[in-house]
Amino acid sequence: MSEPLVFSLPVPDITGWRAGNTGVEGVWQFDSGQPGRHVMITALVHGNELCGAWALKGLLEAGVRPQRGKLTLAFCNLAAFDRFDAANHDASRFVDEDLNRQWSDARIDAGGTQERRRAAALGPFAQQADWLLDLHSMHERAAPLLLTGVQPRNIALARALRAPEHIVVDAGHKDGVRLRDYGRFGLTDDAAPDTRSLLIECGFHGDASNRTVARDLCARFLVEAGTLDADTAAGQLPGWRQPDAPRQWALHVTGPVVARSPHFRFTKPFQGLEVIERAGTVIGHHDGDGLGEAVVTPYDDCVLVMPSVRQARAGVTVVRFATRKAL
Repeated sequence: MSEPLVFSLPVPDITGWRAGNTGVEGVWQFDSGQPGRHVMITALVHGNELCGAWALKGLLEAGVRPQRGKLTLAFCNLAAFDRFDAANHDASRFVDEDLNRQWSDARIDAGGTQERRRAAALGPFAQQADWLLDLHSMHERAAPLLLTGVQPRNIALARALRAPEHIVVDAGHKDGVRLRDYGRFGLTDDAAPDTRSLLIECGFHGDASNRTVARDLCARFLVEAGTLDADTAAGQLPGWRQPDAPRQWALHVTGPVVARSPHFRFTKPFQGLEVIERAGTVIGHHDGDGLGEAVVTPYDDCVLVMPSVRQARAGVTVVRFATRKAL
C-alpha cells in the first residue's frame, strides 16, 4: 500500500468569492472593453486540488482586471471541495464521477450526476474562451508537469512560457474528455488556430510549494496571452513569477498502463519522471506485488509519467509511458 502523505497546504477560505458575478456560482468574468483574447483560468476541477483555488483567490484579492480582452476565473467542483478533509483528501476528488472526464456534449447532455450538471453550467464559459489554463495537482509528490495535448500550438505556448521543466505531450484519456480538450480546444491547429489550452499539474495535492507553482503559471499565462502587461502583472502580483526553468523536456506519451482491478502494484515506490534504461524492465504487476501479469517498459529510456495506485481500480490509468526530447 502507498504510504500516507502529509497535507501541509491550508484550505483556502473562498467564502467571499463563492457567489461569482455571472449568475453561475464560483464563476467570475471581467471585460476590459478593449480588443483581445478571452482568457479562462480554472481551479478545483477536483475538489482536493487546492493550489488552483489559492491562485484564483489571489487574483481576485489583488483586483486583477484584464487590460485587453476578457478574463474568466472559475472555481469548478465546489460540491466536491465542500467535502474536503485533509485526513481523507482523495474522497473529495469528486462527488459522483471525475469532472475532468465529462467534457463531451454526449455526457453533458446525458446529465444525471453532480459533475455532469456542473459541466453543463461551466460549458458555455469554456466555449467562449480562446485561451484556457486549468490548474491541478497530483496524487503523489513529484515535479510539476504541463500537459499540452498533441497540438503544436500548445507545445509552442509551453515553450514560450519557459516553465515548468517537464512538458507532457499526450492525447488524453480513454475514459473521457478533459476540460483542456473540450470543444474548440480539442481541434487541430488548422481548425482552431487561435485557441490555446494547457493543464498544469503543480505537485502533490498537500504540498505548500504547489501554490507557488500555480501562481507562477497564472502570472506567466496572463502576460503571454496579452491579458496583462508584464509590468502590471509584476506590480499586482508581486512574488508570483519564479525563475525560468533551466531547460524544458517534452515527454511524448506513447501509451497508458490501465489497471484491471484495485490490486495493481508497482515494483518500486516510483515518484514519476524516472527514466528506465532498458526495454522489458518489469515495473509492476496487475494482481499485486509480484503476482499476475507483469507490466514492462516498451522501449529503452522509457519515462514514467505520474505513476500512482491511490485511485487504482479497473479502467483507471496508473502510469503512462513516454519518450523524452529536449524542447
